[in-house]
Amino acid sequence: MNISSPNAPTHIEQLICTNRFGTFFGVSQQVFDRVWGQLTRPDGDSIAYISMEIGADPDVFHPIKDWLERERIREHADPQINRLVQKYLNGPRKIPNYSGGLGVLAGDTLKSFADMHVPALAISLLYREGYFSQIVDSKVGQIDQATRWTPETTPTLFQLRNPEAPDQPLVIEIPFYNGPPPHPTMVKAHVWMKLEIAGELDSFVPEFLIDYSLPDAPSWIIEPAHQLYNAKSAIIKANQRRMLGSAILPLLEALGCTPRTIHLNEQHGITVILRLILQELHDAFGDAFLDRVADADILAAAERVAHKIVYTIHTPVKAGHDRFSRELYSAISHKAFQQILNLIAHDEEGCHEYNFTAMAMRINRAVNGVSRLHRDVTKRQFPAFADKIKAITNGVHHLTWISEQRAACFDQFPSLRAWRTDPSCFDAITEQEATALAPMFKEAWRKDNRLLIDYVNAMLKSHREQMVETWIDPPNHLSNLPETEWLQPDVFTIGFARRFSTYKRADLIFDDIGLLSDILIALDRPVNFLFAGKAHPADEPGKSVLKLILDNQEELYIRSKGLGKLVFIPGYDMQISKLMVSGVHAWLNSPKRPLEASGTSGMKAAMNGVPNISIMDGWWVEGYHDGQTGWKFGYEGPIEEADLSEAPDALLYAEDAAAFYQLLPTILESFYDHPASYLKRALNNLRLNIPIFNTHRMAAEYVAQYGLRLPKDLEESIDRFRRLYLSEEGAMPIP
Repeated sequence: MNISSPNAPTHIEQLICTNRFGTFFGVSQQVFDRVWGQLTRPDGDSIAYISMEIGADPDVFHPIKDWLERERIREHADPQINRLVQKYLNGPRKIPNYSGGLGVLAGDTLKSFADMHVPALAISLLYREGYFSQIVDSKVGQIDQATRWTPETTPTLFQLRNPEAPDQPLVIEIPFYNGPPPHPTMVKAHVWMKLEIAGELDSFVPEFLIDYSLPDAPSWIIEPAHQLYNAKSAIIKANQRRMLGSAILPLLEALGCTPRTIHLNEQHGITVILRLILQELHDAFGDAFLDRVADADILAAAERVAHKIVYTIHTPVKAGHDRFSRELYSAISHKAFQQILNLIAHDEEGCHEYNFTAMAMRINRAVNGVSRLHRDVTKRQFPAFADKIKAITNGVHHLTWISEQRAACFDQFPSLRAWRTDPSCFDAITEQEATALAPMFKEAWRKDNRLLIDYVNAMLKSHREQMVETWIDPPNHLSNLPETEWLQPDVFTIGFARRFSTYKRADLIFDDIGLLSDILIALDRPVNFLFAGKAHPADEPGKSVLKLILDNQEELYIRSKGLGKLVFIPGYDMQISKLMVSGVHAWLNSPKRPLEASGTSGMKAAMNGVPNISIMDGWWVEGYHDGQTGWKFGYEGPIEEADLSEAPDALLYAEDAAAFYQLLPTILESFYDHPASYLKRALNNLRLNIPIFNTHRMAAEYVAQYGLRLPKDLEESIDRFRRLYLSEEGAMPIP
């Protein structure tokens, strides 16, 4: 981390900051006051980013810990400061309030907002049992277990205090209309703030996490408050969405924050729209508005509310679109809400359901898909809104996902010295510079590969010992073999890590293990296949795919005569992800086209120069660059002719697996026999993909949608990132 900002701290005491909601740690009082002042300005020139999940574990991006270690601060004489030092150096490093790519994208977006000084805040829920912890047994498959964590001891998290009684936590009251008005049920919640601090410690974005898990919480709040995406019943799922959307306005009022724009990262917080429309109607018609409004009044209010909403849709998969029966919603909302929903949330396919994705499509001033291809698919799915659906291709936070080994390499290279603050600098690498960078980069890659292989082998040993101590059978066949048969560094290693869902087809390349084994034997080339990821606890088909990965291990090892080694890494999280995307030699993505909206894990690999082997879906259509950065395989026909079904008989296993088998010898020959050619593809990723697929560029595109009035120097800085790449093909550069 390079701290060159004039606001950067020189002494640890400068990292203490306060306001009426408490004492915090991580930025100077000057920085804190500047940011808080922007978020509470009367003109509302800021944005509120709403996401059901936010992935920002402090074990993969930790600017405060880096600063403490660089300054060699291990303890402090002041007891209060020393507690913070120990917490940041030695405290737990997990905030398990995310399930996968959607949440990690949210965290990466907020980090870039902080780095770029965009005036933004975020709102999500705090889940006392996180998502879930994954145990994997070779015979049973995935076993779901509640996650236990303590926000009180986790660095970067602070519980907000009551300004009138600082020894007490801040309590906000949130109205829920589980019956007719005017007497809603008032539910209390505490508020936690995570400081998402810029890499140079000169700005931050506050993430406010609503904690409903209080001793006096109503019974219908308790279960949805505990675990992310609890889907034990439709009512629990609906209430969890309501808990997010209903808390937004009361929280903003309690804090005095005044964002003019609400950005919905998916539709999970969409019920805020109902509250905003109700607010508009009350302002227009007074307390008796329920008896006075007509449908035309509601639609006019909805149109006014739409100017406050920016909406990002993340999936074309139907299971990702929230639908709730009208009967269910009539039991948890009052007449006015039902009247609004009847007008703006009707489902074209089912008259007995409310479609919250359709409502989000209707009520916004801007809506975007997360890649060019996803934009086109979304237009096909929602033709009534096709004219306003645009593309803002996702990115990842380069400071989070580039490994320490690669970072040290880039720091030493003269033309890349600004890479931490300006990922566009990779675009200027000349052919001569690439030749000079190649040996340094190759050595960094080798070190990352060894770190990954060492981690996997230590895991295999741990699982073997665990077999003796517990009832769990090791999830990997290799744990039962001598250590001489375990993984070796510098063997071609393919990585696959993401949510296990049927359309992602994690098991695609093992569709014909006999043929795969024959290829490895014929070429006499070893390959490590490393897989990780979780299936949602309620997704039995997804769990079955995971179990197939486990079941294929022994057969692949035997039939390939030990050349093919398939390993599953349980407990997938951001730390494992970072280890994998930097330590493998190629990143595999095998969804059914065009059901993968983006695929940010492949971008994380590209940030480390790792070539992708992918179906032409999501971001890879834009990141492939005619084969300069990796390989493509499988179906890539027109979207108009594509089958969006997830039915097993429509997943194109045989066709796309055959395409992979045809391609594999070319890839292995390149890696083993023409390493210079393989390395060139890796360097092309640095040059061609880092400048595009970073969240600085993505955030800059969003800022254009927000309509913020920014200081000239800040707008010029953001505009520089915006001009790196225009996600919307054919769009003119923003003046």
